[in-house]
Amino acid sequence: MFKGKKYVDSAKLIDKSMQYEVADAMDLVVKSAKAKFDETVEIHIKLGVDSRHADQQVRGAIVLPNGTGKTRKVLVFAKDAKLDEAKAAGADFAGGMDLVEKITKENWFDFDVVVATPDMMGVVGRLGKVLGPKGLMPSPKAGTVTPNVEAAVKEIKAGKIEYRLDKTNIIHCPIGKASFGTEKLVENFNALMGAVIKAKPAAAKGQYVRSCTLASTMGPGVKVSTAKF
Repeated sequence: MFKGKKYVDSAKLIDKSMQYEVADAMDLVVKSAKAKFDETVEIHIKLGVDSRHADQQVRGAIVLPNGTGKTRKVLVFAKDAKLDEAKAAGADFAGGMDLVEKITKENWFDFDVVVATPDMMGVVGRLGKVLGPKGLMPSPKAGTVTPNVEAAVKEIKAGKIEYRLDKTNIIHCPIGKASFGTEKLVENFNALMGAVIKAKPAAAKGQYVRSCTLASTMGPGVKVSTAKF
């Protein structure tokens, strides 16, 4: 696979055989983010669980102390007074059956997060087959099925992110932009890692955090020491 000159130069900064302390790893990620745009910094955490078992699922949401650096478009399914609440809180789109039809008939997906009031889940459930595979289905665990749409929208706009296992038992999450600098990114890292550790299922056996890697959008991965986790 072809690697650009910037990537090759960045890769020289990193010792692939080494697991770095969080601050050192983050420093390397920031230094190796050399693209012409503000790269997103992502964390990849491999957990010692089996996501095929319901009692070993790891999923939740957290507001990062320094946000994500990205403004996310929020769609809210609600009715009556809750619709007005959602719009006042800053929802980009709010509605009911009209939005269900727009998604199904027009293949419209111009949003990043979906929030729904509990009384709308019967309607939203019809979209399971299209929202589910995209990771957009609202869920109580992620705080996106809630009667308090105002708080949900404000938290998402403030930098709330959802974390969940993929099929290979890895959590992939953005934790900010390279321009945040090491200190703010480490704060976000610690907040997310703390939430993931708190969400450890009782059924998980053995080492919980197997590995952790940080990387910017275009940069090489940097391994983080998991000893203290």
